[in-house]
Amino acid sequence: MNDGLLECSRICLKNKESCEAQSCKHHIDYEQEFNCSLISIYQNGSMSLREVAERMGLSFARIKQIETKALFKIRKRFPDSGIL
Repeated sequence: MNDGLLECSRICLKNKESCEAQSCKHHIDYEQEFNCSLISIYQNGSMSLREVAERMGLSFARIKQIETKALFKIRKRFPDSGIL
C-alpha cells in the first residue's frame, strides 16, 4: 500500500489509538491525529503554516522562519535547476 503511512501509523488509525513512540521522528504532540505527523498529512493533505504551527506546538512566525531557511538552502544547492 503506497499511502505514505508506516505500518505503525496504520495500526494507530485502525485502533483509533495515539502513538506512544515518542522517539519516532514522525511523533508530534497532537492527539487529535494520533500523535503522528504522517497521519496528520494523510488526513489533511496540504496544510497552511498556521495548521503546521498548531500541530508542532510552535508559533506561526517560527514555522515561517524554518520554511524560509529551508527554501534558501534548496535554492543555494540547486541554483540553476529552476526549483522554486
